[in-house]
Amino acid sequence: MKHLICFLGFFLISEVGSFDLVIDGIPDEVENLIDLEINGFPSSSNTRSSRHQRSTSDWGYVGDLVEDDDKIGLYSYKVQSTITSRLANTMIQAKMVNNAKRSQHIVFDVQVPKGAFIDSFTMDVNGITFTSSIREKSEARRMYSQAKAKGKAAGIVRSNTMDMENFKTEVNVPPGTKIQFELHYQEMIRRKLSSYEHSISVKPGRLAKHLEVDVRIIEPQGIRYVHAPNSLGDHFDGITTISKGEKKAHVSFKPTMAQQRKCPTCSSTAVDGNFVVQYDVNRETTGGELEIFNGYFVHFFAPENLDPLPKNILFVIDVSGSMWGLKMKQTIEAMKAILSELRAADQFSLIDFNHNVRCWRDNLVSATPSQVEDAKKYIQTIHPNGGTNINEALLRATFILNEAQNLGMLDPNSVSMIVLVSDGDPTVGELKLTTIQKNVKQSIKDEFSLFCLGIGFDVDYDFLQRIATDNRGMAQRIFGNQETSTQMKKFYNQVSTPLLKKIQFNYPQESVSDVTQSSFHNYFGGSEIIVAGKVDTENLQHLESIVTATAANAELVMETLRDVEELDGFMKKDRYADPEFTRKLWAYLTVNQMLAERNMAPTAALKRNITKSILQMSLDHHIVTPFTAMLIENSEKDEIMLADQPKDPRRGCCPGTLDLTPNAPNAPTSGIPSWANITAVPVSFMPEQMASSVSTVSINRVDNDPHFTIYLPKSQRNICFNIDSEPGKILNLVSDPGTGVVVNGQLIGAKKPENKKLNTYFGKIGFYFKKKGLKVEISTETITLKDGSYSITLRWSDTGHIIRKQLLISVKKERNVTITVGNEMSFMVLLHRVWKKHPVNVDFLGIYIPPENHLSLAAHGLIGQFVSEPDVYIHNHRPGQTPDKPQATMEVKGNKFTVTRGLQKDYRTDRVFGTDVQCWFVHNSGKGFIDGHYKDYLVPHLYSFLKKP
Repeated sequence: MKHLICFLGFFLISEVGSFDLVIDGIPDEVENLIDLEINGFPSSSNTRSSRHQRSTSDWGYVGDLVEDDDKIGLYSYKVQSTITSRLANTMIQAKMVNNAKRSQHIVFDVQVPKGAFIDSFTMDVNGITFTSSIREKSEARRMYSQAKAKGKAAGIVRSNTMDMENFKTEVNVPPGTKIQFELHYQEMIRRKLSSYEHSISVKPGRLAKHLEVDVRIIEPQGIRYVHAPNSLGDHFDGITTISKGEKKAHVSFKPTMAQQRKCPTCSSTAVDGNFVVQYDVNRETTGGELEIFNGYFVHFFAPENLDPLPKNILFVIDVSGSMWGLKMKQTIEAMKAILSELRAADQFSLIDFNHNVRCWRDNLVSATPSQVEDAKKYIQTIHPNGGTNINEALLRATFILNEAQNLGMLDPNSVSMIVLVSDGDPTVGELKLTTIQKNVKQSIKDEFSLFCLGIGFDVDYDFLQRIATDNRGMAQRIFGNQETSTQMKKFYNQVSTPLLKKIQFNYPQESVSDVTQSSFHNYFGGSEIIVAGKVDTENLQHLESIVTATAANAELVMETLRDVEELDGFMKKDRYADPEFTRKLWAYLTVNQMLAERNMAPTAALKRNITKSILQMSLDHHIVTPFTAMLIENSEKDEIMLADQPKDPRRGCCPGTLDLTPNAPNAPTSGIPSWANITAVPVSFMPEQMASSVSTVSINRVDNDPHFTIYLPKSQRNICFNIDSEPGKILNLVSDPGTGVVVNGQLIGAKKPENKKLNTYFGKIGFYFKKKGLKVEISTETITLKDGSYSITLRWSDTGHIIRKQLLISVKKERNVTITVGNEMSFMVLLHRVWKKHPVNVDFLGIYIPPENHLSLAAHGLIGQFVSEPDVYIHNHRPGQTPDKPQATMEVKGNKFTVTRGLQKDYRTDRVFGTDVQCWFVHNSGKGFIDGHYKDYLVPHLYSFLKKP
């Protein structure tokens, strides 16, 4: 299904029919009336509940729409963004109509920059309008619970780790339905490399009768330049128009329907990407620009024409096995270019690490041409292999810097920093991320800065952000592709030119209050520092600021004086300028600052106090945080949805999970079955107060090469057997014509035989839910849901959920997938990763099926046949060939044979070593215990039912 714009949450409306909603995220509970897929939600939202969109009845003539085969027409797609002194308010609106003669799904998809605050969401379906408001979480839940009995649905929002949040909504609407979505969000545009860059996702997914992108810039400082690079491609060369005045600019992109087409005869759109606007402002004073309006001030500080400070820099480079190939090649290319840019006054060294840590030099050396060339040669010889020991590598880097400082080798005016480049989580040495964070913090103290580059999506980017922020630095994710080298160099350029250190902003205490962070470790060329606060404009005519800082050759004192009413006339005359920009910028900075402080709070009492402050700020400024929720309701306020955001320990203090509250009676409290949800979070991230005993629920399982364990509830026994077959063969595990459920597993082989035997494992598992028309394919790389021609794919590097037709797929990053079908049945697939260069082993899957699943008595298959538990009689216990493996005689299904007592593994709680489970082992591929021969269970396709004999 094609992209369009989205948001969250639909419910049953009798006037227009039912809705199926899809949102990507982490649901905890399953909604019975809507379908959801979530790929992240921003952590904050501001509300404009008074802003109502035009009703769908006001669209006017909607003919002449270009429709695909699905007969869905896009009447208009509009993006309007206004930037007032770095604060961007953006509106994305889409109007669609279902011109088919049947009900069908309409997909809306839009991306919002990570960190943006959702301002409001409005939805209009055939003239019925829904708007949003922000409440304290418990109050919102209470209000929602009152509406829940009336058949209302709900959603909870979360944030993922991408630079852009991805929203997807799928709505099932009757013929002739008109739908309008309008999403508002705000963000602070940060200056990087001497430019402000405003990026807006424009992905309508189909040709629009009316398509326009309007960006207006209002900067009281004056606009130096405006540029709109051709980011959507050469296809649209010359369509964007720019008009620029002294303090205002307007960028417009309005392609006709003919210009939108990929080719003159194509019915598909070429508009698919980010619309980018770049600009910078004039700067006349070294002390920065003070802007005062409506009782708040904002101080923009970005001095230029200063000599750079010398820097002491340690490059810490991950050379573990996962960096093999393109990642390492691009990293070496980038590092050679970065080393060439070091200045003569700089000192540097290199550390590369896998399971071991190596230093190019044990101490800092001057960046002379000969040393730089020698470092390049060293980089060129790196060959990735082994594990990842982040803790020891960072501690080695801090030791080198601390020793240099203690020996007086560092220029007092220099800036010291560490740049970490890694593509994965620690696998060797200290594995607990909170301990690594604490170790680095204690070692760095308050002397140095840490900058982190996370390559690809296997790395825990949230951890890199936390450890960098904790040590006066920043983190950035870069993609492990052909652009890796360019992205690394661009990131380095942001921190390569320190101009000032120990920057302190001072304001008259009797006139200002609630000032945001006013002390900064470093200022880098091309960036900008922003400080905001409240100011008593009633009793003050001028506001003075004094900024002190250490420059290359002097201690600077910079003064700025501004009339508190200087902006009044300008702001009142411009109808596009946001009169609340100073308040919103102050709130944006304050909330983010408190969230960071909460994450680093050393005591529970301090954390509670900060939480209270965040809650109050959230309510005062209408922001969705982990402590507030968004109510979405109609004008009569009798139709309510809940958008919530609980805390998620994996994501630090702030991002949460998606939770769907069912409105069906007697619905389960959790969308993930208790037997699968062994721990709420990985052990490494679990707070002590959340730790609980691990589930010991007995379960049917197939794991390793492949070992079957069948749990017989009546006799409370585990019976085990192996299946020795060939790579490529597909084994039927469950075939139930009664419920229409099929589970099959396809075998893969090891890289080479061991002891003249080639081990086989499950490399792909297929699920077919015939009555729902859904197929799920899980391989060692991806998880794919198929519904006819519709499909959606998650990777094992994702954490997310898919819900469709009341079937929930929950993915835990690099751990497991659970599939839940209402209250009826559930399955878990476990991922086993091995070292990619292992000479024998390969990645494989294990499957776990609880005996409580509601399969019919017609079920069969290697596991399904035991829905009807056979009578098993085990007797004549006797010693075996080895003392730890006694033998006995088993009688079952009219067969009598010898079985051996042994151990199998349950890998749900420990994927490396597993948990021992005692069982009676049936030899010869389960002969006598299973019906017939194991070859009777081979099927031709991944979704084939087992043919009856």
